[in-house]
Amino acid sequence: MSDGPVARRGPGDPRPWGGVRPFSIKTKLGALVVISVLITTGLSMIAVQTKTELRFITVFSMIATLLITQFVAHSLTAPLDDMNAVARSISHGDYTRRVREHRRDELGDLAQTINVMADELEAQDHQRKELVANVSHELRTPIAGLRAVLENIVDGVTEADPETMRTALKQTERLGRLVETLLDLSRLDNGVVPLRRQRFEVWPYLSGVLKEANMVASARAGMTTGSGGHTRKDVHLSLDVRPPELTAHVDPERIHQVVANLIDNAVKHSPPHGRVTVKARPGPQPDSLRLEILDEGPGIPRTEWHRVFERFNRGSVNQPHGPGSDGGTGLGLAIARWAVDLHGGRIGVAESERGCRILITLPGASPSSG
Repeated sequence: MSDGPVARRGPGDPRPWGGVRPFSIKTKLGALVVISVLITTGLSMIAVQTKTELRFITVFSMIATLLITQFVAHSLTAPLDDMNAVARSISHGDYTRRVREHRRDELGDLAQTINVMADELEAQDHQRKELVANVSHELRTPIAGLRAVLENIVDGVTEADPETMRTALKQTERLGRLVETLLDLSRLDNGVVPLRRQRFEVWPYLSGVLKEANMVASARAGMTTGSGGHTRKDVHLSLDVRPPELTAHVDPERIHQVVANLIDNAVKHSPPHGRVTVKARPGPQPDSLRLEILDEGPGIPRTEWHRVFERFNRGSVNQPHGPGSDGGTGLGLAIARWAVDLHGGRIGVAESERGCRILITLPGASPSSG
């Protein structure tokens, strides 16, 4: 298994930690020169002692040196041919081939780097295919529902009454939420979203976020979204801000994305009539903020903590979603991590006696922005 480049080698790597390779290319070339000189010198001494003509000794010396050089050159060019074949396969879209990593020199490091690159390209290709599959799946249902409603109206099967149009509006809203999620993903990849930090009171702001989440849940009750905005009305949302006059200096729009996506995820994983709590506390620096989102769901296995915020990761628990919710696109938590990273903060899963606990730390105003 690849240990990656030299800077990433692990305890099982046989190479010395000081960076000196006993079988490096420089060592091999140096040994080739030394051996060639020794052969020439030895044959010259034999020629002097045996009174052999110098031209015969020169020929023998050249032949021996060429044979040794050919052997060393083959040992250096053979892995390059293997790397070239693997690189050509990668350029044609085949990310399954790998370079053999049995060498302990610079070419071995290059082979490891190529394999790491192939692993990353294979993962990106897998994510791209998952994105297409997820988006296709998410788009199919609202488009089919909207088309059915409009066809029934055109064919005269149903009247364009408020109830029918409300159904069409719900499907249109679902399409809009999916497009908004994809736009967030595009901004994430391109890094084109600037931060607009401002100082504001935390309690009124988070209270508005939770109130909006409850309103969205009531308005969309009975409709499966999967593209942002939970639909369950049986989960209670609570807010705990201490001190009540707590202020923060962050980008409110980006933090809205973080809290809304985390609430959406927590609600989906909550048991019937469960509770989701949003806690806010002051951070270690002035105007910094510490947020916690806790639910009462099945929790996340510790072995999955490092994958929680990966794109398209929907969890591995047996019943990850409560009634009235589905798996979603697997992008909400990735977008939350992106927004936190923009602030230079940290987000991760923390220890909890029950359910899942997401901990966020956001730095305050820098001296230049004060």
